Amino acid sequence: MNTALITQVAAFLWQEADMLDHGEYPQWLESWTTDGLYIVPINPDETDFENTLNYACDNAAMRAKRVARLGSGESISTSPVPRTIRSVSRFRVLADDGEVVTVRCAQNLREFRKDVQKHYSADVTFELVRTAGSFLIRRKIIRLINATDTLQGIGYIL
Repeated sequence: MNTALITQVAAFLWQEADMLDHGEYPQWLESWTTDGLYIVPINPDETDFENTLNYACDNAAMRAKRVARLGSGESISTSPVPRTIRSVSRFRVLADDGEVVTVRCAQNLREFRKDVQKHYSADVTFELVRTAGSFLIRRKIIRLINATDTLQGIGYIL
């Protein structure tokens, strides 16, 4: 096990979670490659995201539109703005070819909005492209453990 790589990956993903929890969406958008995909599949076992229905399958343009909508105050699902806390843990490097690191981790997200607290757990797989001393996200797949259940409106980025 490469503990130095795990430490570097964990630090990057903790920073990503912190940016999302604090609404630092412009910085979050900058942490992606131009061809990056943000994917939340309906079927947690799905692998063919382009040819199936997903809760989200966002390229750069769609991520930017999602961020604009979140910041506009015009979306019912974001008024009032939900408060979130993410815990990201259990990092496992699945592949490392020297340029791209594929890592899977657990994410537990708590949301508080309108006097109600909700909890979402997911396996999250990232493809991280190495840059000068850090990474950029090329793919983020959020496999919610309850994805096949009825989900209420989620007014933030998982």
